[in-house]
Amino acid sequence: MPFRSPRVITIMAESTVATNRKAFHEYHVLETLEAGIQLLGSEIKSIRARGGLSFKDSYVEFRKGEAWLVGAHIPPYEMANRFNHEPERDRKLLLHRREINRWAGKSQERGLAVVLLKCYFKRGKLKVQIGLCQGKKLYDKRETIRRRDDEREAERAMKEWKR
Repeated sequence: MPFRSPRVITIMAESTVATNRKAFHEYHVLETLEAGIQLLGSEIKSIRARGGLSFKDSYVEFRKGEAWLVGAHIPPYEMANRFNHEPERDRKLLLHRREINRWAGKSQERGLAVVLLKCYFKRGKLKVQIGLCQGKKLYDKRETIRRRDDEREAERAMKEWKR
């Protein structure tokens, strides 16, 4: 009987491509969800080569029972010549029907928006993390900044105390 080597399972760690830090400043994130994204070949090559993806003013829109990412900018890939993609086209998000229906209903509520939070590679596939968010008031933003500064000061004090 021929010798069979055991199957080698490679575990790829998640590598973050981009994070929407402004979303965490502007919104309270109530819920998160992981979704796949439908991309063209030149788009994925551009993301892998440059590591660049900008979702400054991007959001998720629900149309005809589908979820669409609107406003995300993926720079053109230099080697794609005439087959290059449009940098700010709408891209379809890959979600289960039940998830789309539930999130579409929640996004219709007053003051809630579905925003792109993070983009990362998982097992070689590009995934996005979307969040159901509620806008912060100015005093909430100030409180968040104050809390972050207090935590930073406490960390410094603890470092000094350990010495």
